[in-house]
This record gives sequence, structure tokens and C-alpha cells, in this order.
Amino acid sequence: MMRITETVKHLIILNIVFFIGSMIVGEPAVRILALHFPANPDFKVWQVITHMFMHGSIMHIFFNMFALFSFGGLLEQLWGPKKFIFFYLSCGLGAAALHIGVNYYYYHQAIEILSDNGYAKDTVLALLDQGKYNPKWADILTPVQLQNFMSGYYSPMLGASGAIYGLLVAFAFMFPNAELMLMFIPIPIKAKYFVPALLAYDLFSGVRGQSVFGGSSDGVAHFAHLGGAVLGFLMMWYWKKNQYNGNRWN
Repeated sequence: MMRITETVKHLIILNIVFFIGSMIVGEPAVRILALHFPANPDFKVWQVITHMFMHGSIMHIFFNMFALFSFGGLLEQLWGPKKFIFFYLSCGLGAAALHIGVNYYYYHQAIEILSDNGYAKDTVLALLDQGKYNPKWADILTPVQLQNFMSGYYSPMLGASGAIYGLLVAFAFMFPNAELMLMFIPIPIKAKYFVPALLAYDLFSGVRGQSVFGGSSDGVAHFAHLGGAVLGFLMMWYWKKNQYNGNRWN
């Protein structure tokens, strides 16, 4: 059994501390530490970091910390602690950047459509700031446009998933033929097949605006997953191209 490495151990402890603290404090912790849309009054600049340590449920934190333990330890052993934490936090920032960027697109798309149909931008923004919306917007925006507009503005993002996806990409990049055995799929799947399939699922669900299994939004920040994965891939590609991949930062 692989021994837990120091940086991974500290990250897991920090996530658990944040989780327990947020359960005790309640909604104010989410309002202050989860990542809000920049136009939302609750947005604070530190949220681009603190959101990585917030989780919404026991299962949410369990799966993320299990993945961090499973993949992070080996990468830390190969890279050294400083390189590992740099990669991990960078992927988390990449997740935040793409998540905000996609929500920015949906936000301005909806504002433009509403403005073209007679709803003054200032009036729309004033309603949003009050935590309200006009039910008649549903007559103008498609259900997916309205859902993306409202959820992007009001729903904060939280969780280490973006950083975890970066670790998954790094693992698949370095060990493409490693076979992964998942809890819910009792068949070994090579990393070079599993990770792209997982990313394809997130891309499909994110673009579609709902779960691949049907129904309304599944509440998952799919583009944040993709943001962490894309930045992770770019960093791995750059390191390999520059023969930097084997260097440790101790």
C-alpha cells in the first residue's frame, strides 16, 4: 500500500478542516469562501483560491480526497513537494478561470438577448442584485439559457475537483497504460482511455447544460473540471517539450 506523502496529507487535512468548519458555520462560510461570479456582490478575490478547499457534502469531499490520495502521492514522489503543489494549485486556478469565463459568456448572452427584447440592462442587473428575476424572461430565453444565466450568477462553485482533474491528466500523461479500477465499474480501464472519456462526458454535459443521463442541471461545474484538465495538460506538455518533466522541486 502506498504511503501518503506529506503535501498530499496536508492538503487532505486542510480540506477536512475547511469542510468541518463550513458545516459548523453554515451558509456564511459558503458565501465568503466559495467562488462567486465576479458580478455577484458576494464575489471576493480570495475565492479563486479558497473554493478549492470547500466541499458541499461528505460524498463530495470523500471522492475528491480519495482521488487526491490515489493519484497525488505518486506524482508528489516523482516531482517533489514544491512542484506538486504548484501544479495542483495552478490546475485549481485554471478550473476557476474557465468556469468564470463560460459563465461570463452565458451572462452577457442573456443580458444582450433581454436588452434586444426591451428589458433595460440596468433593470435586469438591479433585479439580480436583489436576488430576484422576472418570470417573463422565460418567454424570451431558452430553458438552458435561463438556467445558465441564473445558476452562473447565483450558484457559487466549490470543491477541489478542478485540481483533481489536473492530477488525473498528469497521471494519464505519464502512465497512459496504467489500469484503473473504479468503484462503480469493476473492469480495469487504461488511463489513456478513461481520462479522455471522463473529459468527453464533462464537455457533453457542460455544453448540453444538463446531465448526460437526462433531466435538468446536475449541479456539477463541468467546465471547471475541463479548466483544470486543460491547464494540467498544457503544463505537462510544456514540461515534456522542454525536458523539464523529470525535474524535482524539493
